Amino acid sequence: MSQDEPSALDSAINASLSRRRRSSTLRRLTLSPHDSIDFSSNDFLSLSTSDELRQRYLSELSSRSDFPLGSGGSRLLDGNTTYAESLENQIAVFHNAPAALLANSGFDANVAIFSTLPQPGDVIIYDDLIHASVHDGMRASRLPSTHRFSFRHNDVQSFTSVLQYIITHFPSLSNGKSSLFLALEAIYSMDGDIPPLQSLISTLDALSSPSLRRNTHIVIDEAHATGVLGPKGAGLVSSLNLQSRVTIRLHTFGKALAANGAAILCPPQVKQYLINYARALIYTTFLSFPALALVRSAYSLMAEGRTQPLADRLWANLTLLWTELVALQTRFPPAAVDDGKALLSVSLEPPRSAIFSVETSRPRELAGYCQAQGYLVRPIMPPTVPAGSERVRVCLHAGNSEAEIKGLVATMERWCEGVVRARRGLGARGAAVSVEAERAKL
Repeated sequence: MSQDEPSALDSAINASLSRRRRSSTLRRLTLSPHDSIDFSSNDFLSLSTSDELRQRYLSELSSRSDFPLGSGGSRLLDGNTTYAESLENQIAVFHNAPAALLANSGFDANVAIFSTLPQPGDVIIYDDLIHASVHDGMRASRLPSTHRFSFRHNDVQSFTSVLQYIITHFPSLSNGKSSLFLALEAIYSMDGDIPPLQSLISTLDALSSPSLRRNTHIVIDEAHATGVLGPKGAGLVSSLNLQSRVTIRLHTFGKALAANGAAILCPPQVKQYLINYARALIYTTFLSFPALALVRSAYSLMAEGRTQPLADRLWANLTLLWTELVALQTRFPPAAVDDGKALLSVSLEPPRSAIFSVETSRPRELAGYCQAQGYLVRPIMPPTVPAGSERVRVCLHAGNSEAEIKGLVATMERWCEGVVRARRGLGARGAAVSVEAERAKL
């Protein structure tokens, strides 16, 4: 092979990236302008810029000045501390959970759960919009693909059909020889919607034998609900008082809590099993002391009720944005442009989370226009979402002002007006060209 001839790996990489470019799905790292108004990040409670959290954190650091900055290694070797164990107890008490196990990230935690806990012969049912980390965990598990079943997103009827099929074809579930895992998210990250958890549990109870009910384990990823839903931000499961029905809850710290890492809430026996067998937790350096101190500071504020006013402000902002956008979409129905597609569309149901989806057939155009005007929103395209469900994703924060929210809506309105004018102009010019063509035939 000559020096100029690309290697097989280079050729494969270039071909894959070229396909992404042609389909306009190539991802890039970008830097947001410093003066942009944030409608994109997961900093739902605006704690990353909170003076109160900053002071609490600095105080926590200074009170423990003898702690080394780094953890020193894997938690099973030299990375464990009484501070980490105390934090786990604090988190478990806050969420009314039997035990908590810290992880470096929500991704690591989901991989640990789903690659380790399901035993040979078990079955997993999962919502088809479940996070990528759950898919990675399932693929690394001891279960073949024939033991992993998806149901349509938040669709109880689809879940019922899948459950009935599984009960019929996997008798080991009903006779207590195998376990069933149900994987859900408390808030789904693209649409911000919430699972019909109570209806799913009712369906399980109605169709399952006593043995299957005893051997069904619900696992809920509360990443986007932490700090936002439930009493003092304890999450969806706590808000519904269903702690006894959910075996595992995953709470992450990198969104509303402005920190990083995650906690797996589970029975003590499950915690011990993960410590012994979860490769994603065993073979990695543990969280540093500064990272743990920030998590403790955020949880202390939540436990004291100090973040509740921020959550209340967030919900008020959500109501304002939704009301304004519902009014805006009525001005631009699909008939407003000649391709028959809606310029923008929002749900007529009030939002239930800080994540707001504005569906549009032109997500890149709309997001780009908003960004140019100083409003940071993101276009969400395939493969992140299925083709035909493209949207602009808006994340609300406690720190967004009324003027900022109304400014974003006004910017979207100007974009819609510009698209309509452009389409009408093209239509008029097209009609004129047709008339001239007919005259030329005479």
